Amino acid sequence: MKSLEELQAIRDRMKGKVALREGMSDIRIVVGMATCGIAAGARPVLNAFVEEVERQGLADKATVTQTGCIGLCRMEPIVEVMESGKEKVTYVKMTAEKAKRVVAEHIKGGNPVYEYTIGEAQK
Repeated sequence: MKSLEELQAIRDRMKGKVALREGMSDIRIVVGMATCGIAAGARPVLNAFVEEVERQGLADKATVTQTGCIGLCRMEPIVEVMESGKEKVTYVKMTAEKAKRVVAEHIKGGNPVYEYTIGEAQK
C-alpha cells in the first residue's frame, strides 16, 4: 500500500493531465476512442498527445479530449484538430510518435503535418 504522501504526489502529478482533457482552449485535439480506435492503438496516441502538450507547455493553448466513433474505422487511430476560425484537420493512422510531431509542428508551430492527414491517405 502506498503512503499518504505517495498518493498525494500521484494526485498532484495527474491533476494537470486531467485538466488538459477537460478544458476549453483555442485548439481542441479530439482522439477517436471507440472500440475500433482502441483496437487500432488509440489509447497510446491519446496518452502521447496529453503528455506532449503538457511537456511542451501548451496546456493553456490546447485541450486533448476523446470521442466515440468518427466513422472511418479502416483509418484508425483518427485524431481531429480543431482551431478557432480554421478548418478542421483530420489525422489518420496515428501513432504515439506521429502525435509528438503533430504537437511540435501543428499545435506549437501552426503548420499541419499534411502527410499524416486523411487527404494524403486517400492518394
